[in-house]
Amino acid sequence: MVDILVVVVAYLLGSLSFAVIVSKAMGMADPRSYGSGNPGATNVLRSGKKKAAILTLLGDALKGLVAVLIAKCLLDAGNITEVTVAWVAVAVLVGHMWPVFFGFKGGKGVATAVGVLFALSWPVALICTIVWLIMAFGLKISSLAALVATVLSPVLAWYFIDEASWCWAVLVISILVLYRHKSNIQNLLSGKESKIGGSSK
Repeated sequence: MVDILVVVVAYLLGSLSFAVIVSKAMGMADPRSYGSGNPGATNVLRSGKKKAAILTLLGDALKGLVAVLIAKCLLDAGNITEVTVAWVAVAVLVGHMWPVFFGFKGGKGVATAVGVLFALSWPVALICTIVWLIMAFGLKISSLAALVATVLSPVLAWYFIDEASWCWAVLVISILVLYRHKSNIQNLLSGKESKIGGSSK
């Protein structure tokens, strides 16, 4: 029962869409109504409000970090298993992508996935973050940077993480993030993908 409850709470925590929450708190338009329509930090940045974008990024990353850290504390206390921690890692991301509080219309999960990775294995998360930063600031295309880091994450996980179920969780997370970026992949192939800081129009 504790295992199931922890996974459900992780999903509900993931369902807190900080792009929508922060935008509403700051009197901004719903991020689902402009730009790419994605409730995430990159799209919020298109509004021109950098503070809102930073708060969105931090909020989405922290919920992934907190969910898994709580699960790991319960693991250390002997209340749940390693497999449950893996389920929590996936559940918080699923909540972000399909949030029950916002009509199951959520973001693409990059920030939340990074938060999860930092909780599971900080070396994996750090390398992926560095790769993302180099590509994002170099090419100014957030989606391409995210895709490369996402593909790299399961490979790094198998090297740095000893627990097999956590490695499988990272693989599932990477597949989900890639799936949510399918429209970005199509735009990249056609040369129509927008760049960081582009107009919301």
